[in-house]
Amino acid sequence: MTIFLTIFESVGALLALGVLGFYIIARRIMPGNILVFLSPLALDIALPCLIFVSIIKNFTLENFPNWWRIPLWWIFFTILALLLTLTTMFISQKETRREFAISLFYQNGIFFPLAIIAGLYNENASYLVVLFLFISFHPAMFFSTYRFFFKNQKNETVNWQRILHPALIMTLVALTLRLLGVHRFIPDIIISQLSIIGAMALPLVMIILGGNIFMDFKAKGVFQTREVIKFVLVKNFLFPLVFLGILLMTHPPYPIALIIFLQSTVPPITAVPIVTQRQGGNFAITNQFIIASYLSLLVSIPIMFSLFTLYFPGE
Repeated sequence: MTIFLTIFESVGALLALGVLGFYIIARRIMPGNILVFLSPLALDIALPCLIFVSIIKNFTLENFPNWWRIPLWWIFFTILALLLTLTTMFISQKETRREFAISLFYQNGIFFPLAIIAGLYNENASYLVVLFLFISFHPAMFFSTYRFFFKNQKNETVNWQRILHPALIMTLVALTLRLLGVHRFIPDIIISQLSIIGAMALPLVMIILGGNIFMDFKAKGVFQTREVIKFVLVKNFLFPLVFLGILLMTHPPYPIALIIFLQSTVPPITAVPIVTQRQGGNFAITNQFIIASYLSLLVSIPIMFSLFTLYFPGE
């Protein structure tokens, strides 16, 4: 019950920040277009600072002798997630099957795992290092592959600023500094200032998410209850159960099992409606998938994680 309540509180705190963002934009305390300026602050500045500080302060070869295997586990997870997506997408109606699939495949892999890890393991920052190394190539994969989910792909120039995301760059920079042993020359005041900036990432992203949800309410489209229920059952419940079974068969080290399982429980990445609209798809249904998946987290993640701890009690 303690695990259940802790997860419930962590997820509830994030959703409360989302509600705050919704309220701020709905009541016009801030204009909706401010979100365009806040998103780069959160994703391109605060998040990379958080990753940099976490790796600089907590990564050592003694604690992570096989650090290079962590991204390989991400490849393992991604392949399995793709296979599961291609298998389950056919329960969706044909008209929105591609939107169903893209929302299943691309998970919001940083912020919800970050909040849960902080809530459960606040004294073990090594799990954050595993998370950041695990998810480092995910943004690049998303921005370079999302168009393949759509039949009529629109030709777009490669946006290397998105593929070479600042989060990936800062991960590689921090890792290189640690491996070379020159991190000790970084002044403490710089680490302190970057820590302050990085601390903004999680609350800022959730406020932006809530604001975007309000803006998305303006999108035209009938609420498709049946499709949304299908999506929540697959994304929030089936995915974690399947990955739990796979983890029981492969039984990786606990930190890896923890991160893989958390990746399987989280909702879609919030950029899905944007790229869906860009490709001429039904972005209204992807908004519905995301909102329903987020609201279901208060139930799904505590239940699924409590089940996970029965077989992986921790270190």
